[in-house]
Amino acid sequence: MKQIRIGYLSTLYHTSHILKSQGYIATELGIEPQWLLFGTGPAMIEAFSRGELDLGYIGLPPAMIGISRGMKLTCIAGGHIEGTVLVGPEGAGAARDAQDIDSILARFAGKKIGAPARGSIHDIILRHLLHTRGIIDSTVVNYPWADLMPQAIADGEIAAAAGTPPLAVVAQAWYGYGIIIPPRLLWPFNPSYGIVVTEGMLQERQLLEGFLRLHEQASNLIRENSDEAALIVAQEIKVVDADFVRTVFAISPHYCAALPEPYCRAAMAFVPVLREQGILDRELSEQEVFDFSFIRRVHPEGHHY
Repeated sequence: MKQIRIGYLSTLYHTSHILKSQGYIATELGIEPQWLLFGTGPAMIEAFSRGELDLGYIGLPPAMIGISRGMKLTCIAGGHIEGTVLVGPEGAGAARDAQDIDSILARFAGKKIGAPARGSIHDIILRHLLHTRGIIDSTVVNYPWADLMPQAIADGEIAAAAGTPPLAVVAQAWYGYGIIIPPRLLWPFNPSYGIVVTEGMLQERQLLEGFLRLHEQASNLIRENSDEAALIVAQEIKVVDADFVRTVFAISPHYCAALPEPYCRAAMAFVPVLREQGILDRELSEQEVFDFSFIRRVHPEGHHY
């Protein structure tokens, strides 16, 4: 049986957990998947650079950084939008609209704020937010695993943390922290993650189109039947229950495999930001980042985000 090496993250709302649990890639496509878990997107990019992966579930900024450095990668599908939140103690307040953000962030002036690895989408959004809002004396502290950050807040190492909706649920359920700035206010329509493949995989059209059909079906399940999807993910993960997963799904319920214009525009808006932060080597065009030919065959209708 032909094999495919798939990089994935622990993020609960990625369809990787459903496809891995249900064995659809083997049963539906006749392909044997090798699932490889990574703590962050930048770590996955390093594995791509070593030739250890064929396909990955990853935020677009790390992939774009790799592409700018000569890696032969391309995004062939979306997955989710608006997947970054800022969490912290309830006393910090919560932003209800864009006008609240300045007063919320002012409370963290001179303090440390946590984020996943340097170059991750959450790290980039946080640094950009602090820079554009003039909070220049705060320090971003990067963690190899986002799961470490709620305890770091409790220990006084950091005052708040940026990360995924699962981070927010852990922070709320186990530490009593709240969402300080919700996803929709941090970077509207930002590409939380997409499906990225190597140049060599582009020749495997039947395989990739089949994979994207499964990916869209799983996205639909999360969006349309979150109870069933949450149960599947909880049984696969084994460290949280279905109620926890369902709460994660609901924080930013925007799941689809499509690559609509707003998704791509929000992704390409990272290019000047990455350049300003000194972690993108050169300008990138949309054609270098995306290959639309697969998803347009699989998902010709409008997006479901």
